[in-house]
Amino acid sequence: MSSKKELLSTAMKRTSEWIFSQEIPSDVTVHAGGASFSLHKFPLVSKCGYIRKMVSESSDADLSEIKIPNVPGGAEAFELAAKFCYGINFEISTENIAMLRCVAEYLEMTEDYAVGNLVSRTDAYLNEVALKSLAGAVSVLHLSENLLPVAEKVKLVSRCIDAIALAACKESQFSMSGRSDSGNEVVISSIVSQPKPIVDWWAEDLTVLRIDIFQRVLIAMMARGFKQYALGPVLMLYAQKSLRGLEAFGKGRKKIEAQQEHEKRVVLETIVSLLPREKNVLSVSFLSMLLRAAIYLETTVACRLDLEKRMGLQLGQAALDDLLIPAYSFTGDTMFDVDTVQRIMMNYLENEVEGNRIGYHADDECGVTLLSDMERVAKLMENYLAEIASDRNLTVSKFIGLAEIIPEQSRVTEDGMYRAIDIYLKVQSLA
Repeated sequence: MSSKKELLSTAMKRTSEWIFSQEIPSDVTVHAGGASFSLHKFPLVSKCGYIRKMVSESSDADLSEIKIPNVPGGAEAFELAAKFCYGINFEISTENIAMLRCVAEYLEMTEDYAVGNLVSRTDAYLNEVALKSLAGAVSVLHLSENLLPVAEKVKLVSRCIDAIALAACKESQFSMSGRSDSGNEVVISSIVSQPKPIVDWWAEDLTVLRIDIFQRVLIAMMARGFKQYALGPVLMLYAQKSLRGLEAFGKGRKKIEAQQEHEKRVVLETIVSLLPREKNVLSVSFLSMLLRAAIYLETTVACRLDLEKRMGLQLGQAALDDLLIPAYSFTGDTMFDVDTVQRIMMNYLENEVEGNRIGYHADDECGVTLLSDMERVAKLMENYLAEIASDRNLTVSKFIGLAEIIPEQSRVTEDGMYRAIDIYLKVQSLA
């Protein structure tokens, strides 16, 4: 609060300096954004339609006080608008252009009242400077989030989104120009084969945006031809940043406030709705991270089932840690969410059955044959059984249910299954 008071007192001091320098006593006090400004009617009404109407429509011929509620950008924005009315020079930049454009609209500073007024001046800066670069457009868009609904009314948000989408598509085409263009499969395969996903330099900039604005940017990018599978790394970056801080480990009370939980739930559900449909674009570990967060945040059932299905499609690429999902049902007894893993396994088997039905026996995108993939999944599930077998609260029915869905023909040996059963029986005998 003290810093805000200092800012307002500084603003009023600067306003007083303009007045004293002109040696003309002020004849109106304007209250805007929590501050009071001692000003002159003439320079204000000459460029500001809002104030001109208030003065002309007032029953008080000597109107000496004007209140401007909900001025976009607050006291800082109004101060700059007042400076413009007085003809005092100040720098227009990407940091203040959003609030200047909005306050100019709110105060009706159009060409109807003065040539080269603030609306046209800000529009010119946006077109010629701020929206010419992707970074500039993102910065203006981010600042516009706090200026709604005026920023929407003046089409500032849509202009920024269009500029970002256009620039991102150009950057993407440039970065992809040196790669093979023989089809989506080649590109996807090259992405998967990288130790880290390919992230364009501008993707980090987009992570500052609010989730609903971020979604609109991605939709605009796809409308301009940006491939959905190429959104994978961008979504991963946004998810990792926006979902950071979730203490979704172990049992006990949730360590998150209700409002924050709601916000993160909306973020997660939106990200899942934007995930590429192509197989192997996203790593299983990333999908597992999203699923853990979805269970912890209690997202919609559809959101969780979607992630389970995606993991099932790529189960052959999973590591054991990807399946060790903690049981977040805070009333449950088991350490790990066995039911979720069972559904993931069922999704995998249904997909393989469907693949056999349509005669799919070719190598998949990663060059792994169907048989070896099944063998690897069977080995993975045996290791998972052995890991959860040490949980003394795991019921016999759940243990058997999970063991029975592992196809016998996919097991190279029975050693893994015997090992898991042995661990389970020893733990239960000690319980």
